[in-house]
Amino acid sequence: LTLGRTLERCRTHFLPLLLDSKQALILGDGDGRFTATLLATNPTIQVVAIDTSATMLQLLRQRCEAANTATRLTTHHTSALTFPLEASSQTDLVATHFFLDCLTQPDLETLIHRTTKHLRPGSLWLLSDFRIPPGPMRLPAQALVRSLYFAFRILTGLRTTQLPDHATPLTPAGLTRIAHHHSLAGILTTELWQVQSSSR
Repeated sequence: LTLGRTLERCRTHFLPLLLDSKQALILGDGDGRFTATLLATNPTIQVVAIDTSATMLQLLRQRCEAANTATRLTTHHTSALTFPLEASSQTDLVATHFFLDCLTQPDLETLIHRTTKHLRPGSLWLLSDFRIPPGPMRLPAQALVRSLYFAFRILTGLRTTQLPDHATPLTPAGLTRIAHHHSLAGILTTELWQVQSSSR
């Protein structure tokens, strides 16, 4: 309601670069608009979607059934922090849109560590998140992010209160940021990271 279609455009900005991906792991996609679009855009990709909300997973399945892509979708109603990722060892794409900012820094580092162990060289990690840009938009961005965290704490009991740092744990895990795009005056970022061969 606040940001209109800006978040959706952020999620799908790098879709043309994902056409060669074969097995995707999607964490916390909400109502599944990105996952449904990914399945429709890439006709060969298989998707494993994980979410703690059964309602969101049901919305995702309904979208995919309507588009006749549900046969390439597997859903798991569980936490990404506990899901046995060994079952997704063929994953070559991870997508986390506005999900990492729901985690504390320790939980985010745990997620990245246990996920990247199962990614082979060349695998991609696509993420979208809020950010605090430098310059004149810094204070408005801080106010917006604080208000969003406050609202989600009331609505969902979210315990996270500040944006975690995803770049610091991704880099030593062997990933390099190969593309990024900022929108909404730099308050939103979508980034594409890739596993380098030296990490394995």
